[in-house]
Amino acid sequence: MTKAASLQKRETNPYAIREDFHAIFNESLDELYQLSFLLTRDHGTAERCLVGGLEDCVTSNRIFRDWAHSWAKRVIVQNAIRELKPRPNVSTFLSSGAIVPDIDSPDGHVAMSAVLGLGDFERFVFVISVLEHYSEHECALLLGCSSKEIREARARALKELTDLSRRDLLLDELFQQETK
Repeated sequence: MTKAASLQKRETNPYAIREDFHAIFNESLDELYQLSFLLTRDHGTAERCLVGGLEDCVTSNRIFRDWAHSWAKRVIVQNAIRELKPRPNVSTFLSSGAIVPDIDSPDGHVAMSAVLGLGDFERFVFVISVLEHYSEHECALLLGCSSKEIREARARALKELTDLSRRDLLLDELFQQETK
């Protein structure tokens, strides 16, 4: 088959093929790695989830090409869930003295370091439901828990992030007063 015929066949095929997933992972590598890192809070584990995600995508059943990017994210989420097994009511909040990479967002969005400081379950729920816009029901299915547990974890995560934000604002205000 000629290259032109192969290209035409690919364009009429509505399903993603290996090359589509390679292109998605190449073009969106930073975004996909950030998702993996936010979920896992560890560079080594994030890399394993990312590489495993690519492997899972290229060997998966037929996925519509238009859904391939969303599928790549979902597979990374699933790999992170398998790696960490986040569960409700299991406290994994970092202590206030723990070292978390200081990766604040310059555009005023939630600071990555604050998200990384959340407990595993709360972090997964926050990232999946708030940042990735998965439905409450879908989060519950992925995490193997009830919708109520998802709502409670999201509320805890938002409260923790709000408290951190308020504390940071207060500290900034105090620092500005002292430097006057």
